[in-house]
Amino acid sequence: MALSADRRFTLRMAIALGLIVALPFAFGLAMHWVFFEVVPTLYAAWVSGVPTDGIQAPGANGLGVSYFALTGLLVAGLVAQFVFGDRFALRSSGARRVDREDRPDLHARVDRLAQRADLPAADVAVVREDAVPNAFAVGRSPRSSTVVVTQGLLDTLDGDELDAVIAHELAHVKNRDGALMTVAYLLPSLTYAVAAAAYFLLIHSPRTLLYADFDVDDDAGPAILGIVAVFLVTSLLTLLLSALFWAASYLMHRILSRYREYAADRGAAALTDPFALASALEAIDEEMQAAPDTDLRLEDGGIEALYVAPLETELFDRDDDALLSRDIFPATHPPTDERIGRLTDAGEERY
Repeated sequence: MALSADRRFTLRMAIALGLIVALPFAFGLAMHWVFFEVVPTLYAAWVSGVPTDGIQAPGANGLGVSYFALTGLLVAGLVAQFVFGDRFALRSSGARRVDREDRPDLHARVDRLAQRADLPAADVAVVREDAVPNAFAVGRSPRSSTVVVTQGLLDTLDGDELDAVIAHELAHVKNRDGALMTVAYLLPSLTYAVAAAAYFLLIHSPRTLLYADFDVDDDAGPAILGIVAVFLVTSLLTLLLSALFWAASYLMHRILSRYREYAADRGAAALTDPFALASALEAIDEEMQAAPDTDLRLEDGGIEALYVAPLETELFDRDDDALLSRDIFPATHPPTDERIGRLTDAGEERY
């Protein structure tokens, strides 16, 4: 039977898409306010001695043109993430596309399930070096999609279980959520980088200034202190704003990631046997728990939200050197036990 797109998830994707577009622009405007309004005002007031109420707004002195550059940069970033996001996912995971002669059985499975879901035939890629069982799908549209499986998945599953996992990934293709997830990760990546840079400057700049040997006269001293004060205030505002936007965008990304897995599970259950996917998830989870940290780190590649099964385990801690622990946010995937329970209920209703 043909697989229809999940309407509930489509509505949530539409809302998420609006936030994905709006939040980067809001962050850009906030940074514009810091650097083109706060900084000139503080510099004039503290360094030049000009009263703050005498400072012109940036738009009045020609700096408003930066809004056009800001818009262009953000649009270019979103477009680039949309166009090249799937390539990044394939490269970071170490996946390589395979032809029909190399993997005829795997291609036949994907083609058969894609036809059942009323989807174009998808490309197939395999992560050969990965012993951990997992899978994901990427692509800007169903016509340019790629189903990726690890060698560990092919070694662990076969028959109906392997079909169910592939159907799960094709459900992602049907829902068109892979591209959305890659674009949604633009703002968390950008804001975290900005926050980390501002945090580094705040921590190390005072230490550098403390040991610096300035050869200045008494008249220049207050001006230098003013510049330092402006620099520190700017860094602090940048850190606070970027951390705020990072937390909001990262939370949205994780919530969307969790719901997309439920939607893909429902799609796979409609295409194949729900009990087969439940059994496959259980087998993958057992293998994941027993996998060494090095194998999990190899599989991670920054795309853990795309996988059919989560990478988070008690033994796999990637946040030792993070600016803010990601453990305070929801996991990228729903609990496996809960997913298995829903699939079991769906199977009992069907049979």
